[in-house]
Amino acid sequence: MNTLRRAAHVTLTVAAIAVATACSAGGTTTPAASVTGAAGTATQAPATQAPDAKAAAALAPRAASKTARKAGKPKLGIADITPMGEKVERVGVGFPIIVTFDRTVRDRAAAEAVLQVQAEKPVEGAWRWVSDRKVIYRTKTYWKPHQKVLFTARLSQIPGNEAAKDVSRRFAVGTANISVVDTKKHVMKVRRDGKLTKTIPISAGRGGLPRNGVDVYLTTTGVHLAMGKKRVETMTSSWLGVTDPKDPLYYKLEIPWAVRISDSGEYVHQSAGDYQFLGKSNQSHGCVRATPAGAKWFYGISQRGDVIEVTGTKRKLDWRNGWSYWQLSWNQWKRGSALPAGSASASPSASASPSADEDALQG
Repeated sequence: MNTLRRAAHVTLTVAAIAVATACSAGGTTTPAASVTGAAGTATQAPATQAPDAKAAAALAPRAASKTARKAGKPKLGIADITPMGEKVERVGVGFPIIVTFDRTVRDRAAAEAVLQVQAEKPVEGAWRWVSDRKVIYRTKTYWKPHQKVLFTARLSQIPGNEAAKDVSRRFAVGTANISVVDTKKHVMKVRRDGKLTKTIPISAGRGGLPRNGVDVYLTTTGVHLAMGKKRVETMTSSWLGVTDPKDPLYYKLEIPWAVRISDSGEYVHQSAGDYQFLGKSNQSHGCVRATPAGAKWFYGISQRGDVIEVTGTKRKLDWRNGWSYWQLSWNQWKRGSALPAGSASASPSASASPSADEDALQG
Protein backbone atom coordinates (compact mmCIF):
# COMPACT_ATOMS: atom_id res chain seq x y z
CA MET A 1 0.00 0.00 0.00
CA ASN A 2 1.37 3.39 -0.99
CA THR A 3 -0.08 6.73 0.02
CA LEU A 4 -0.14 10.03 -1.72
CA ARG A 5 0.74 11.61 1.59
CA ARG A 6 4.25 10.23 1.15
CA ALA A 7 4.52 12.45 -1.88
CA ALA A 8 4.16 15.48 0.41
CA HIS A 9 7.76 14.87 1.41
CA VAL A 10 8.81 15.28 -2.22
CA THR A 11 9.92 18.76 -3.29
CA LEU A 12 7.42 20.73 -5.32
CA THR A 13 9.99 21.71 -7.85
CA VAL A 14 10.69 19.65 -10.91
CA ALA A 15 14.22 18.27 -10.76
CA ALA A 16 14.92 19.90 -14.05
CA ILE A 17 18.07 20.30 -16.06
CA ALA A 18 18.38 22.30 -19.23
CA VAL A 19 18.20 19.38 -21.59
CA ALA A 20 16.18 19.09 -24.80
CA THR A 21 13.72 16.26 -24.52
CA ALA A 22 11.31 14.99 -27.17
CA CYS A 23 10.58 17.13 -24.47
CA SER A 24 -1.67 -5.66 -17.08
CA ALA A 25 -4.94 -6.69 -15.75
CA GLY A 26 -4.69 -10.39 -15.10
CA GLY A 27 -7.69 -12.68 -15.25
CA THR A 28 -9.14 -14.56 -12.28
CA THR A 29 -8.95 -18.33 -12.34
CA THR A 30 -11.54 -20.39 -10.46
CA PRO A 31 -10.07 -23.58 -8.93
CA ALA A 32 -11.69 -26.81 -10.13
CA ALA A 33 -12.72 -27.73 -6.59
CA SER A 34 -14.79 -24.58 -5.99
CA VAL A 35 -16.83 -21.86 -7.57
CA THR A 36 -17.37 -18.34 -6.25
CA GLY A 37 -20.91 -17.08 -5.97
CA ALA A 38 -22.13 -13.54 -6.53
CA ALA A 39 -21.90 -12.82 -2.80
CA GLY A 40 -18.28 -13.96 -2.71
CA THR A 41 -18.97 -17.27 -0.94
CA ALA A 42 -17.30 -20.45 -2.15
CA THR A 43 -19.34 -23.60 -2.67
CA GLN A 44 -18.39 -27.12 -3.64
CA ALA A 45 -18.28 -27.63 -7.42
CA PRO A 46 -19.62 -30.80 -9.03
CA ALA A 47 -16.92 -33.30 -9.97
CA THR A 48 -16.88 -36.08 -12.54
CA GLN A 49 -15.38 -38.44 -9.96
CA ALA A 50 -16.40 -38.17 -6.31
CA PRO A 51 -13.36 -37.60 -4.05
CA ASP A 52 -12.87 -39.19 -0.68
CA ALA A 53 -15.23 -37.48 1.76
CA LYS A 54 -12.53 -36.49 4.24
CA ALA A 55 -10.22 -35.24 1.50
CA ALA A 56 -13.02 -33.21 -0.04
CA ALA A 57 -13.88 -31.70 3.31
CA ALA A 58 -10.27 -30.64 3.82
CA LEU A 59 -9.85 -29.35 0.25
CA ALA A 60 -12.94 -27.14 0.11
CA PRO A 61 -11.85 -24.50 2.70
CA ARG A 62 -8.37 -24.19 1.16
CA ALA A 63 -9.78 -23.83 -2.37
CA ALA A 64 -12.36 -21.32 -1.21
CA SER A 65 -9.66 -19.25 0.50
CA LYS A 66 -7.49 -19.30 -2.63
CA THR A 67 -10.42 -18.19 -4.78
CA ALA A 68 -11.29 -15.38 -2.39
CA ARG A 69 -7.72 -14.11 -2.45
CA LYS A 70 -7.66 -14.02 -6.24
CA ALA A 71 -11.08 -12.46 -6.54
CA GLY A 72 -10.14 -9.80 -3.97
CA LYS A 73 -7.04 -8.47 -5.73
CA PRO A 74 -7.54 -5.08 -7.41
CA LYS A 75 -6.83 -5.06 -11.12
CA LEU A 76 -6.25 -1.34 -11.47
CA GLY A 77 -4.89 1.31 -9.14
CA ILE A 78 -3.35 4.79 -9.33
CA ALA A 79 0.40 5.29 -9.13
CA ASP A 80 0.48 9.09 -9.12
CA ILE A 81 -1.68 12.21 -9.14
CA THR A 82 -0.26 15.62 -10.06
CA PRO A 83 -0.32 18.30 -8.68
CA MET A 84 -0.07 17.97 -4.90
CA GLY A 85 -2.96 18.48 -2.50
CA GLU A 86 -4.27 21.63 -0.86
CA LYS A 87 -2.07 21.26 2.24
CA VAL A 88 1.13 21.21 0.18
CA GLU A 89 0.74 23.77 -2.61
CA ARG A 90 -1.52 26.26 -4.31
CA VAL A 91 -1.83 25.93 -8.05
CA GLY A 92 -2.36 28.32 -10.94
CA VAL A 93 -5.53 28.71 -12.97
CA GLY A 94 -4.16 26.72 -15.92
CA PHE A 95 -3.28 23.63 -13.89
CA PRO A 96 -4.01 20.17 -15.29
CA ILE A 97 -4.92 17.11 -13.26
CA ILE A 98 -2.54 14.34 -14.35
CA VAL A 99 -3.49 10.81 -13.33
CA THR A 100 -1.05 7.93 -13.87
CA PHE A 101 -2.39 4.41 -13.36
CA ASP A 102 -0.25 1.59 -12.00
CA ARG A 103 -0.57 -0.50 -15.16
CA THR A 104 -1.91 -0.44 -18.70
CA VAL A 105 -5.59 0.53 -18.79
CA ARG A 106 -7.40 -2.05 -20.92
CA ASP A 107 -10.81 -0.35 -20.83
CA ARG A 108 -10.20 3.40 -20.99
CA ALA A 109 -13.89 4.30 -21.08
CA ALA A 110 -14.61 2.33 -17.90
CA ALA A 111 -11.68 3.92 -16.10
CA GLU A 112 -12.48 7.44 -17.27
CA ALA A 113 -16.13 7.07 -16.29
CA VAL A 114 -15.24 6.75 -12.59
CA LEU A 115 -13.04 9.87 -12.54
CA GLN A 116 -14.90 12.87 -11.15
CA VAL A 117 -13.89 16.52 -10.80
CA GLN A 118 -15.93 18.86 -8.58
CA ALA A 119 -15.13 22.56 -8.28
CA GLU A 120 -16.54 25.23 -5.99
CA LYS A 121 -16.62 27.50 -9.05
CA PRO A 122 -17.31 25.04 -11.88
CA VAL A 123 -16.03 25.27 -15.42
CA GLU A 124 -16.39 22.72 -18.19
CA GLY A 125 -13.59 20.19 -18.44
CA ALA A 126 -12.63 16.93 -20.14
CA TRP A 127 -10.10 14.10 -19.91
CA ARG A 128 -7.60 13.27 -22.61
CA TRP A 129 -5.56 10.06 -22.76
CA VAL A 130 -1.89 10.61 -23.60
CA SER A 131 -0.68 7.03 -23.07
CA ASP A 132 -1.92 3.61 -22.03
CA ARG A 133 -1.45 4.59 -18.39
CA LYS A 134 -1.87 8.36 -18.25
CA VAL A 135 -4.93 10.60 -18.59
CA ILE A 136 -5.06 14.39 -18.16
CA TYR A 137 -7.93 16.70 -17.19
CA ARG A 138 -8.07 20.18 -18.67
CA THR A 139 -10.76 22.80 -18.48
CA LYS A 140 -12.30 24.66 -21.42
CA THR A 141 -11.35 28.01 -19.90
CA TYR A 142 -8.98 28.72 -17.04
CA TRP A 143 -10.07 27.73 -13.54
CA LYS A 144 -11.56 30.47 -11.39
CA PRO A 145 -9.00 31.57 -8.78
CA HIS A 146 -9.26 31.21 -4.99
CA GLN A 147 -11.25 28.00 -4.75
CA LYS A 148 -10.99 24.28 -3.96
CA VAL A 149 -11.28 21.53 -6.57
CA LEU A 150 -11.96 17.94 -5.58
CA PHE A 151 -10.78 15.01 -7.69
CA THR A 152 -12.23 11.56 -6.96
CA ALA A 153 -11.40 8.23 -8.58
CA ARG A 154 -14.05 5.66 -7.67
CA LEU A 155 -11.92 2.72 -8.72
CA SER A 156 -14.15 0.22 -6.92
CA GLN A 157 -16.93 0.97 -9.41
CA ILE A 158 -14.94 -0.38 -12.35
CA PRO A 159 -16.33 -3.86 -13.18
CA GLY A 160 -13.98 -6.49 -11.83
CA ASN A 161 -12.09 -3.93 -9.72
CA GLU A 162 -14.39 -3.88 -6.69
CA ALA A 163 -11.57 -4.60 -4.25
CA ALA A 164 -9.74 -1.39 -5.12
CA LYS A 165 -9.82 1.57 -2.78
CA ASP A 166 -11.34 4.80 -4.03
CA VAL A 167 -8.97 7.78 -4.12
CA SER A 168 -9.50 11.52 -3.81
CA ARG A 169 -7.43 14.67 -3.67
CA ARG A 170 -8.46 18.26 -3.06
CA PHE A 171 -6.53 21.03 -4.84
CA ALA A 172 -6.25 24.67 -3.78
CA VAL A 173 -6.37 27.17 -6.64
CA GLY A 174 -4.49 30.33 -5.76
CA THR A 175 -4.11 33.72 -7.43
CA ALA A 176 -4.70 33.97 -11.17
CA ASN A 177 -1.16 34.73 -12.35
CA ILE A 178 -1.25 35.25 -16.12
CA SER A 179 1.87 36.57 -17.81
CA VAL A 180 2.43 37.58 -21.43
CA VAL A 181 5.97 37.60 -22.81
CA ASP A 182 6.26 39.85 -25.86
CA THR A 183 9.50 38.82 -27.56
CA LYS A 184 9.27 41.68 -30.06
CA LYS A 185 8.84 44.42 -27.46
CA HIS A 186 11.10 42.57 -24.98
CA VAL A 187 8.80 42.84 -21.99
CA MET A 188 6.82 40.48 -19.76
CA LYS A 189 3.58 41.80 -18.33
CA VAL A 190 2.22 40.00 -15.29
CA ARG A 191 -1.44 40.23 -14.30
CA ARG A 192 -2.65 38.97 -10.95
CA ASP A 193 -6.39 38.37 -10.63
CA GLY A 194 -6.84 40.47 -13.76
CA LYS A 195 -4.82 43.47 -12.59
CA LEU A 196 -1.56 44.45 -14.31
CA THR A 197 0.91 44.15 -11.44
CA LYS A 198 4.35 44.33 -13.00
CA THR A 199 6.10 44.93 -16.33
CA ILE A 200 9.53 43.30 -16.49
CA PRO A 201 12.19 43.96 -19.16
CA ILE A 202 13.26 40.65 -20.71
CA SER A 203 15.46 39.11 -23.37
CA ALA A 204 14.19 36.03 -25.19
CA GLY A 205 15.80 33.50 -27.56
CA ARG A 206 18.05 35.07 -30.13
CA GLY A 207 17.65 32.35 -32.78
CA GLY A 208 20.26 31.38 -35.33
CA LEU A 209 20.92 27.72 -34.51
CA PRO A 210 18.82 25.45 -36.76
CA ARG A 211 18.70 21.73 -35.88
CA ASN A 212 16.58 19.34 -37.99
CA GLY A 213 14.63 22.26 -39.43
CA VAL A 214 13.98 23.87 -36.02
CA ASP A 215 15.72 26.97 -34.73
CA VAL A 216 16.47 25.70 -31.22
CA TYR A 217 17.68 29.11 -30.02
CA LEU A 218 14.18 30.58 -30.41
CA THR A 219 11.78 30.72 -27.48
CA THR A 220 8.62 28.78 -28.35
CA THR A 221 5.50 30.85 -28.99
CA GLY A 222 2.40 29.57 -27.22
CA VAL A 223 0.67 29.06 -23.89
CA HIS A 224 3.11 27.59 -21.38
CA LEU A 225 2.41 26.59 -17.79
CA ALA A 226 4.80 26.89 -14.88
CA MET A 227 5.91 23.35 -14.05
CA GLY A 228 8.22 23.99 -11.11
CA LYS A 229 10.90 26.31 -9.84
CA LYS A 230 14.37 26.23 -8.30
CA ARG A 231 16.23 28.86 -6.32
CA VAL A 232 19.36 28.09 -8.36
CA GLU A 233 19.36 25.92 -11.50
CA THR A 234 22.42 24.51 -13.27
CA MET A 235 22.08 25.08 -17.00
CA THR A 236 24.45 23.50 -19.49
CA SER A 237 24.88 23.10 -23.24
CA SER A 238 24.45 19.32 -22.99
CA TRP A 239 20.97 19.60 -24.52
CA LEU A 240 22.78 20.60 -27.70
CA GLY A 241 25.07 17.62 -27.40
CA VAL A 242 27.87 20.02 -26.50
CA THR A 243 29.86 18.78 -23.49
CA ASP A 244 33.43 19.75 -24.40
CA PRO A 245 34.45 22.96 -22.57
CA LYS A 246 36.64 23.84 -25.54
CA ASP A 247 33.64 23.99 -27.88
CA PRO A 248 32.57 27.60 -28.63
CA LEU A 249 28.94 26.61 -27.92
CA TYR A 250 29.75 25.12 -24.50
CA TYR A 251 28.36 26.68 -21.34
CA LYS A 252 27.63 25.70 -17.74
CA LEU A 253 25.96 28.31 -15.58
CA GLU A 254 24.36 28.54 -12.15
CA ILE A 255 21.19 30.55 -12.77
CA PRO A 256 19.11 32.13 -9.96
CA TRP A 257 15.31 32.34 -9.70
CA ALA A 258 14.47 29.73 -12.37
CA VAL A 259 10.83 28.96 -13.17
CA ARG A 260 10.49 26.08 -15.64
CA ILE A 261 7.88 26.46 -18.41
CA SER A 262 8.54 23.49 -20.74
CA ASP A 263 10.26 20.12 -21.05
CA SER A 264 12.68 21.43 -23.67
CA GLY A 265 14.65 23.49 -21.18
CA GLU A 266 12.80 26.83 -21.27
CA TYR A 267 12.69 28.92 -18.10
CA VAL A 268 11.91 32.40 -16.91
CA HIS A 269 15.03 33.26 -14.91
CA GLN A 270 17.45 35.97 -13.88
CA SER A 271 19.78 37.02 -16.64
CA ALA A 272 23.37 35.93 -16.06
CA GLY A 273 24.81 39.33 -16.79
CA ASP A 274 24.24 41.04 -20.15
CA TYR A 275 21.72 43.31 -18.44
CA GLN A 276 22.18 45.90 -21.18
CA PHE A 277 20.09 43.72 -23.54
CA LEU A 278 17.07 43.41 -21.24
CA GLY A 279 14.13 45.28 -22.70
CA LYS A 280 16.05 45.93 -25.91
CA SER A 281 16.97 42.74 -27.79
CA ASN A 282 16.78 38.94 -27.71
CA GLN A 283 20.09 37.31 -26.72
CA SER A 284 19.28 34.06 -24.85
CA HIS A 285 19.53 30.42 -25.88
CA GLY A 286 15.73 30.14 -25.70
CA CYS A 287 14.89 31.06 -22.12
CA VAL A 288 13.24 34.26 -20.95
CA ARG A 289 15.87 36.30 -19.14
CA ALA A 290 14.70 38.93 -16.66
CA THR A 291 16.23 41.56 -14.41
CA PRO A 292 17.47 40.34 -11.00
CA ALA A 293 14.65 42.12 -9.17
CA GLY A 294 12.02 41.08 -11.71
CA ALA A 295 13.14 37.44 -11.77
CA LYS A 296 13.19 37.19 -7.97
CA TRP A 297 9.72 38.71 -7.70
CA PHE A 298 8.33 36.41 -10.41
CA TYR A 299 9.88 33.38 -8.71
CA GLY A 300 8.26 34.40 -5.44
CA ILE A 301 4.71 34.54 -6.81
CA SER A 302 4.96 31.55 -9.16
CA GLN A 303 2.70 28.54 -8.66
CA ARG A 304 2.68 25.36 -10.70
CA GLY A 305 -0.03 25.79 -13.30
CA ASP A 306 0.45 29.55 -13.72
CA VAL A 307 -0.02 30.74 -17.30
CA ILE A 308 2.92 32.17 -19.26
CA GLU A 309 2.01 33.04 -22.84
CA VAL A 310 4.92 33.75 -25.18
CA THR A 311 4.27 35.73 -28.37
CA GLY A 312 6.26 36.95 -31.36
CA THR A 313 8.52 34.07 -32.45
CA LYS A 314 8.37 31.72 -35.44
CA ARG A 315 8.89 28.58 -33.35
CA LYS A 316 5.57 27.12 -32.19
CA LEU A 317 5.19 25.38 -28.85
CA ASP A 318 4.22 21.71 -29.18
CA TRP A 319 1.30 20.72 -26.92
CA ARG A 320 3.29 17.67 -25.75
CA ASN A 321 6.19 19.81 -24.55
CA GLY A 322 5.74 19.88 -20.78
CA TRP A 323 2.31 21.02 -19.59
CA SER A 324 1.51 22.88 -22.80
CA TYR A 325 -1.98 21.41 -23.09
CA TRP A 326 -3.59 24.78 -23.79
CA GLN A 327 -1.98 24.68 -27.24
CA LEU A 328 -4.85 22.43 -28.34
CA SER A 329 -8.25 23.93 -29.08
CA TRP A 330 -11.10 22.74 -26.88
CA ASN A 331 -12.51 20.55 -29.65
CA GLN A 332 -9.09 19.02 -30.28
CA TRP A 333 -8.66 18.34 -26.58
CA LYS A 334 -12.02 16.60 -26.20
CA ARG A 335 -11.21 14.16 -29.00
CA GLY A 336 -8.75 12.50 -26.65
CA SER A 337 -11.51 11.33 -24.32
CA ALA A 338 -12.60 7.68 -24.32
CA LEU A 339 -16.18 8.63 -23.44
CA PRO A 340 -18.93 9.54 -25.91
CA ALA A 341 -19.29 13.22 -26.76
CA GLY A 342 -21.49 15.07 -24.29
CA SER A 343 -20.64 12.91 -21.28
CA ALA A 344 -20.58 14.87 -18.04
CA SER A 345 -17.06 15.62 -16.82
CA ALA A 346 -17.64 17.76 -13.78
CA SER A 347 -20.12 18.24 -10.94
CA PRO A 348 -21.26 21.67 -9.74
CA SER A 349 -20.13 21.48 -6.12
CA ALA A 350 -17.27 20.18 -4.06
CA SER A 351 -18.97 20.70 -0.72
CA ALA A 352 -19.92 17.08 -0.14
CA SER A 353 -17.30 14.87 1.47
CA PRO A 354 -16.40 11.89 -0.71
CA SER A 355 -16.57 8.32 0.49
CA ALA A 356 -13.11 7.78 -0.97
CA ASP A 357 -9.98 7.83 1.15
CA GLU A 358 -8.53 11.27 0.49
CA ASP A 359 -4.98 11.13 -0.81
CA ALA A 360 -4.81 7.34 -0.51
CA LEU A 361 -3.29 5.20 -3.24
CA GLN A 362 -4.04 1.61 -4.01
CA GLY A 363 -1.08 0.07 -5.76
